[in-house]
Amino acid sequence: MRRATVAPVAAPVDPGLSELAPDQRLRRLELTVTRRLNGLLHGQYRGLLPGPGSEPAGSREYRPGEDEVRRMDWAVTARTAVPHVRQVDADRELTTWLLVDGSASMEFGTAELDKRELAVAAVAAVGFLTAGVGNRLGAQVLRADGVRRFPARSGRTHLFALLRALLAAPRPGATDDRPGWAAEPPDLADGLDALHRIANRRGLVVVVSDFLDGLPDDPGQPAPWERTLRRLAARHQVLAIEVTDPRELELPDVGLITLVDPETGRRREVCTSDRRLRERYAEAASAQREQVHQSLRRSGAAHLALRTDRDWSADIVRHVHAQRRLAAAPAGRRGGAA
Repeated sequence: MRRATVAPVAAPVDPGLSELAPDQRLRRLELTVTRRLNGLLHGQYRGLLPGPGSEPAGSREYRPGEDEVRRMDWAVTARTAVPHVRQVDADRELTTWLLVDGSASMEFGTAELDKRELAVAAVAAVGFLTAGVGNRLGAQVLRADGVRRFPARSGRTHLFALLRALLAAPRPGATDDRPGWAAEPPDLADGLDALHRIANRRGLVVVVSDFLDGLPDDPGQPAPWERTLRRLAARHQVLAIEVTDPRELELPDVGLITLVDPETGRRREVCTSDRRLRERYAEAASAQREQVHQSLRRSGAAHLALRTDRDWSADIVRHVHAQRRLAAAPAGRRGGAA
């Protein structure tokens, strides 16, 4: 069950974005990406997760200390009795698959954006930054009332259709009988399983969520979505974009408030004037986020944390620069950094 969020202290989001018409919001997002991100992230094919590529291009002898063991070409090694590694070429046509969490816990925000709007901004950044000749983008949007599927296609028209659908998606409690919505609402693990079945060609997989779905009470137990995410990371470059709000991490001292579980609707009144209560809440929230971080780390996915009270575009720039430095580092340093 997802941890409760604080209902009474949810401040209105920035009217500069939330109260604009959908097309105006999309135009502002596009300008933010093109002006603030494209100017800092040069290179058409370097992407959000730079790496050596994935298309096979032969084999060569293994060089200790330089090559990664996971790239061993075991067939050639067995045939020649000399260790060989696979060589790959950088992809020139990228297929990006998005899995966007739109469940009830994403409908919360106490800063400039709510988590849902921040997720849309993240999708816009991925879409505009990976757009290029021949590149394709597909998506699955998970909601409390079903799943909306978008086949992998290229072009700005397709990307804008996806972003409009995210902005216009029904809020929890609403119904939508349009074609393309599943009868039963899947959870994050189900969405990853479905993505694993359709993402046949190697590419980029981006998961946008708060990753609170089904976290076990025992921190030592893996999250239900961790295994499938690890399977995706074995074939694709996987980027996990974690969306959080500051009020999910600590309680303000505002007296009596009502905590609401967004998934079940259960409510509980607590007095936040109790300092020990606020400390226990912060400790539990910190342990929960650490549990998410460890699950993502074990799965092999790159982790990008975005918060509703921070500049999301600056966080994306910092993440990409860090990934590029890591990709350029020698194999020994990469292993130590991980």
